[in-house]
Amino acid sequence: MSFEIPDDCRFLESHEWLRVENGTARVGISDFAQDELGDVVFVELPREGDELDAGDDFGVVESIKAVSDVYLPAGGTITAVNDDLETEPELLNEDPYGDGWMVELELADESEVEDLLTPEAYREQIE
Repeated sequence: MSFEIPDDCRFLESHEWLRVENGTARVGISDFAQDELGDVVFVELPREGDELDAGDDFGVVESIKAVSDVYLPAGGTITAVNDDLETEPELLNEDPYGDGWMVELELADESEVEDLLTPEAYREQIE
């Protein structure tokens, strides 16, 4: 099976992705992760203004198969949460890199992004 792995994202080994656009980092779970979880039925997210470090858990994804913590790929301040996931958690399954994004943050240290897996390295991990 082939999974979508965008070239403009960086990844954690735990299957979270991070994409930086115009100084803002957007975070979610990978296509591989949503497939492994199955149908997502509930998402818990942090509050705007929360300050978290790289590797901190920032939320919970509950599916028909499992409940999983999700981890922040880089540290910073949460500037937005995807409120649509409250009523439409299935967006994580349907569009994990688009409408299924989870949080946006202002990065505390942009150099942390360089420590994340490249798309090529992530592809090797999941294949």
